[in-house]
Amino acid sequence: MDAHVMNIFLPLLDINLLLLIAAGTFAGIYIGAIPGLSVTMAVSLLISFTFSWDTHSALALMVGIYTGGVYGGSRSSILLNIPGAPAAIATSFDGYPLAKLGEAGKAIGISTVESVLGGFIGIAALALGAPFVSEFALKFAPRDYLLLAIMGLMLVGSLGSKSTPKGLFMAAFGILLGLVGMDPLTGQGRFTFGSLNLMGGINYVTAMIGLFGVSEALVQIKTKDLPVVKQKIEKIIPSWETLLRFLPLSIRTSILGVVVGALPGTGGDLAALLAYDHAKRTVKNPTRPFGEGALEGLVAPESANNAAIGGAFIPMLTLGIPGDAVTAIIIGALFIHGLKPGPMLMVESPNLFWLIVGSLILANFFLLVFGLTGVKIFTKLVEIRKGILIPMIIILSVVGSYTINNNIFDIYWMLAFGVLGYIMKTYDFPVGPLVLGLILGPMLDTNYRRSVMSAGSIPEFFLDVLQNPISLFLFVAIVVMIFAQSKVGNAIMNKEKKSKNLAEETVITE
Repeated sequence: MDAHVMNIFLPLLDINLLLLIAAGTFAGIYIGAIPGLSVTMAVSLLISFTFSWDTHSALALMVGIYTGGVYGGSRSSILLNIPGAPAAIATSFDGYPLAKLGEAGKAIGISTVESVLGGFIGIAALALGAPFVSEFALKFAPRDYLLLAIMGLMLVGSLGSKSTPKGLFMAAFGILLGLVGMDPLTGQGRFTFGSLNLMGGINYVTAMIGLFGVSEALVQIKTKDLPVVKQKIEKIIPSWETLLRFLPLSIRTSILGVVVGALPGTGGDLAALLAYDHAKRTVKNPTRPFGEGALEGLVAPESANNAAIGGAFIPMLTLGIPGDAVTAIIIGALFIHGLKPGPMLMVESPNLFWLIVGSLILANFFLLVFGLTGVKIFTKLVEIRKGILIPMIIILSVVGSYTINNNIFDIYWMLAFGVLGYIMKTYDFPVGPLVLGLILGPMLDTNYRRSVMSAGSIPEFFLDVLQNPISLFLFVAIVVMIFAQSKVGNAIMNKEKKSKNLAEETVITE
């Protein structure tokens, strides 16, 4: 074995690194579970805190917090319907219905194990395929990111919308809100109405806290006198039979998470949403209908968002391009410690690459241990009387919104989105597409303009799409997704499903 590769065992053999990874993972889980306390914020604070540390110790702590934080958001998603992190938005779609059915312990157990499985697949991709995946990601042009964002918008049909027109309307409204603020290309204010507070745009984490957290608290006021659902937490660790049943889906969504995570500027939130959509389209007989507590609705996003961690490290370590906001901060930390992430890192500091791989492996082991312990205490949150729980949710939402930018204006936005979310739920408008539009709006706008400017004209842009293999593949995928969501596509799929069920019934009868 190469001498540099042996550094993969360094975190296991060095007690200091071992404890730092354990502490970081534990802290990350609970930071991720608190709405508003993002992993990005935690890692950015660590840069000044670990400035005088040696590089290995600083990276070990950051890797631990990153791994634990991405998973931690699922806890509050499942228990309170408040995604603790953007990557946990999709987890709430089926996780919270499971908690309302008294199966929060089961939901947390499955989300933990699937997060660890996805994490290991992401690490394997990082260790074995970093040069290949980074080379592939580097070929993505602005038009490809535009097509990827359009693919993301095709998720409208999978985000709890029973009415496609309502879903499309809310997605378009989300895109409009996402464009508020300073134009990234010209620096001019858009939809700011002369307000300096709007120049920074609308933070989608603030919107997410209001739409999911405060709106849910307002909805729960109607049922505050109903008896609390007792949670079944006798068996938290899922059985081997359950894990093997979902293994093909876990592998598919983990690979999807790695690829999306490796694309600069995307991250675990988009990976989780795409994975949820993939599960909804490919799983023929879910344990329950999606949106009502389907276990597949937990497996897909939780495996994808943690697999995206390994994917995000690939362009960072091989090209010096961050895969998401956290890896952008880690790049800054490496520069502070005198290192140059990029193509020469593997040549000048190959030991550092394998140290990060080893730290990620160890962090995933600690994630499994910490994720499956303390669940009984944690699930008591949803057994608290609603008269106490509802004010707690609102207080957490206010504190979480303020801590994002230490700006009271964010609290006003959060409360406004809370009232909007309540109105939307009352009149059966889906919340998911609005958040999706907020996230993808800036990505759509910026990459559309860049791709058209580089092509020279709109016809030339379409010609580029048809001539480039990656762009053509994404364009065909969008066409297929549009067809699948049409009445003709739904009729064909329903016909195939009925034929399959009829064939299965015939076999059973025989």
